[in-house]
Amino acid sequence: MQSLTKIAAAVLVMGLAQGAAAAGGVIKIGVAGPQTGPVAQFGDMARTGAEAAVAAINKAGGVNGDKLQLVHYDDACDPKQAVAVANKIVNDKVKFVVGHVCSAATQAASDVYADEDVLMVSPSATAPAITERGHKLVFRTIGLDSAQAPVAIQYITAHFKGKTVAVLHDKQQYGEGIATAVKKGLDAGGMKVALFEGLNAGDKDFNALVAKLKRANVDLVYFGGYHPELGLLMRQARQAGLQAAFMGPDGAGNKEISVIAGDASEGMLVTLPRAFETDPKNKALVDSFNAAGKDPSGVYVLPAYAAVQVIADGIKKAGAQDAVKVADVLRAGSFETPIGTIGFDAKGDVKNFAFVVYRWHKDGSKTEIK
Repeated sequence: MQSLTKIAAAVLVMGLAQGAAAAGGVIKIGVAGPQTGPVAQFGDMARTGAEAAVAAINKAGGVNGDKLQLVHYDDACDPKQAVAVANKIVNDKVKFVVGHVCSAATQAASDVYADEDVLMVSPSATAPAITERGHKLVFRTIGLDSAQAPVAIQYITAHFKGKTVAVLHDKQQYGEGIATAVKKGLDAGGMKVALFEGLNAGDKDFNALVAKLKRANVDLVYFGGYHPELGLLMRQARQAGLQAAFMGPDGAGNKEISVIAGDASEGMLVTLPRAFETDPKNKALVDSFNAAGKDPSGVYVLPAYAAVQVIADGIKKAGAQDAVKVADVLRAGSFETPIGTIGFDAKGDVKNFAFVVYRWHKDGSKTEIK
């Protein structure tokens, strides 16, 4: 009897120890995006926002007694590499992901996560097709191109009425998708689209294309794609004497475009989410970024912060690290974040997300056009 009592006591102590260990455990969150390649700056933004959110949540006690831990993965904004990263995340037994960053990479990875019950919240992928396929574990803290394109169309129609427009893209899912939507909207509004053409992402010499734009005597060039190509295009256009205005989507809104284009970036038009870092409600948070030597103004920084927040709140409310249960919580609730009070629709898209038009300056700053 005495030995049984000792055994029971030992089992009880072991159980308490295991319970304490479980309560002080770790919740891994993958951060997946480009750490290398021409758009690594956008991956840096996602990482900066996610790291700040994790630090704040852990400082406040974590999630149900557990600490958050980020695990970083590089997909180089490439769909094939994104699939490899997604499989590694599954093998690493990571159940929650902030990312991916680029739309094509996000869509490719989401198929893996759907099969393996991994919940993903992208702070930056805007292509509508990502959430149109019925995956229940895909969410976004960024608006869609179906909301962004109309903002560009409205601005162009209002300010370039009777003018000649060219619409270009980089032949990728994100860039071609939003460029096509803009062209359709301009056509419907009676605008003259003189040129609709794709260029190859990664190309450096756009002089032949610039010559086409000059022959068409265009007044505005809309480019669907990322900052490396648009920056070079603007620089080469100015060098060739083309004085047309240029406009791009959120993928162009990166301070690196001013480095690439130089003076030619002055006056570029760009559709972006509102500058959340200027919201007075975020002053303390912005001050903490600045104190840490981090820039909170990157377009995807605070959406990435919000992505970590909603994952953490979802786990807390679900009472379990179960991706399916957390997804149910996210669809049912609303969440206070630096990008506002947000909720998700049935597809996992954030509701009522607004884009606005900014005028870019060569020093990398921007001014909202009211």
